[in-house]
Amino acid sequence: MSNQFPALFQPLQLRHKTLRNRIVFGSHTANMSDMGLPGERHRGYYEERARGGAAMIVVEPVPVHRTAVLTRGNFRHSTDEIIPHFRKITDAVHAHGTVICHQLYHVGQHGDFDNSYEPNWSPSGLPSFHDSDGSHAMTETEIEEIIESFVQAARRAKESGFDGIEIFAAYNAIVDQFWTPFNNRRTDKWGGTSLENRTRFSAEILRRIRKMAGDDFIIGLAINLQPEIEVSPSIEMMQEIIAWHDERNLMDYVTCGTGSYFSHQALIPSVFFADKLGAPYAEALKQVVKHAKVQCESHVRTPENANYVVASGQADMVSIVRGQIADPHLANKAREGRPEDIRPCLSCNQMCWGRRYRDYWISCLINPSAGREFEWGGDRFTPAARPKKVLVVGGGVAGLEAARVAAERGHHVTLAEASDKLGGQFRLAGMQPRRQQIIDYLDWFERQLTRLQVKILYNTLLEPEDIKAFGADEVIVATGSQPDGAGFQRALPEHDRLPGIDRGNVWAVEDVMNRSARLGKRVIILDETANWKGAGTAIHLAENGHDVVVVTPAPTVMFEMARTNADVLARQRLRQLGARLMTEAGIREWHGNAATIFTYGGADERIEADSLVLSTTNVSDTAVSDGLIEAQLPHHSIGDTVAARTAVMAIYEGRKLGMGL
Repeated sequence: MSNQFPALFQPLQLRHKTLRNRIVFGSHTANMSDMGLPGERHRGYYEERARGGAAMIVVEPVPVHRTAVLTRGNFRHSTDEIIPHFRKITDAVHAHGTVICHQLYHVGQHGDFDNSYEPNWSPSGLPSFHDSDGSHAMTETEIEEIIESFVQAARRAKESGFDGIEIFAAYNAIVDQFWTPFNNRRTDKWGGTSLENRTRFSAEILRRIRKMAGDDFIIGLAINLQPEIEVSPSIEMMQEIIAWHDERNLMDYVTCGTGSYFSHQALIPSVFFADKLGAPYAEALKQVVKHAKVQCESHVRTPENANYVVASGQADMVSIVRGQIADPHLANKAREGRPEDIRPCLSCNQMCWGRRYRDYWISCLINPSAGREFEWGGDRFTPAARPKKVLVVGGGVAGLEAARVAAERGHHVTLAEASDKLGGQFRLAGMQPRRQQIIDYLDWFERQLTRLQVKILYNTLLEPEDIKAFGADEVIVATGSQPDGAGFQRALPEHDRLPGIDRGNVWAVEDVMNRSARLGKRVIILDETANWKGAGTAIHLAENGHDVVVVTPAPTVMFEMARTNADVLARQRLRQLGARLMTEAGIREWHGNAATIFTYGGADERIEADSLVLSTTNVSDTAVSDGLIEAQLPHHSIGDTVAARTAVMAIYEGRKLGMGL
């Protein structure tokens, strides 16, 4: 074991279990049930993180009651049917020396009728922040029913082989709704101004679970802090609540996150947030507990960050979720002194929270094996039966991932890149404000290809005859895509080209980010894609002194990225910088020095501008693949070469092809 992260790799006693290190794969809704039961996708996902060295795993929450069902992928509530299926998962995780607990939840007034087909139950009948529904104020009999449902869920967890449970009292769910005066308007023994009354619900749940489960069972409590929201508990109030529970030995550990239903952006922090976001709040809890261990969560992405949090005494252990989704072997690599080999999370949220937002099972933009471990074997590769000579044409992320995976399997790989840098379109994205983590990821690729002895040919344009002469057993074409140059708008499908585009002063986003565009002071961005491509470039221009108008056909700027938690903050940043955001709009005509803007149902408006920047869907660069087809040379095409899309598809196709060679 390396001594690079000494605090992180000290064992920790937690109730009757000894954690082998301080790295936890914390609870999050992976949404992976199969008809409400945990199956092979779920088992493979968690077992891979146990194999990767996590000391403890807290499995995604199970709804404790019929009114608690929140997602399509939730596990079945109130039934012992789940027990033998979960036992397969706990056995698999225990085989790797990892402690495993199960989170239990009910989100109270913020439920989802579309999935539960039940009214939302809450302390005081306040409206949901999930949608426009109201909720049902529970009777005392119904409160007792919910308490018992938590106990029975804990019983099922124990019988399933879990080492403990974690009660979800975070993000303004039912437990912390009882704690919070804003949510709890009751005047009976379950509410009012008395701390004992407001904590009665949580205390009863924890006491009854301990009585049911006995001493050899971990009980955790998950909370959040969001003091910038006036109605959310302050740090001092939450310290008082946690100290009250700790004095009574009601929980073995407490974990603290950020964000909530009041304001969701900090719940799963995007690139707009600083690292170690939750550390000050964990430290505040450490100041008041005497018995319980404290776990820090929220944007602790790296072992360096985690080691600092533990070494400085801010927390006893650290939950790294997205970091271990991106690289399930993060813990082992850190323990072995190989942090440079850890695939770095981008905080992009596009396939983890982004897929959960759309009620799918989660995955990862940069690790497409996430959620497919039972099919793909995680980020571990079967050696090729016969090593081949492989040529990859194009060094964007599709080509990089294909080259890496092929080399991991023992193939002899050469990668030819037409420019002097790797990364293609994704490198330009990494040059946008707040997106440096993309460059870190591309640097990781370079280190991995060097380690795997992949030969990289920079500034190399290959023609079909060059490829034929190379004599590869397998040729992979990953030449990507180029700006369409026409300004096509879906709102004006009768025009293949934006009217007036030939009048000049028109540039692509790619021209802006590679610094070849010569822009004037006043810039209009046609944001046809409604994602980072346009909005990130707009922020870049506004931060560099340009007067920016963003025109998008979408209902909001960054509409396609609403699933990532970054959209609201991107719009806020643009407004702070003085940008004008024109939504449900398009460009009727470009005049060379102005644009005629149309809005759906509104009057046209002429806006003076020095330059027009196009963020439109690219077109595939098929010159190489077309030449190979004409020359009847077999090859594989992946990524934008097939169809212009996002990095998600490119990396997925690179991984899949590399595994199949």
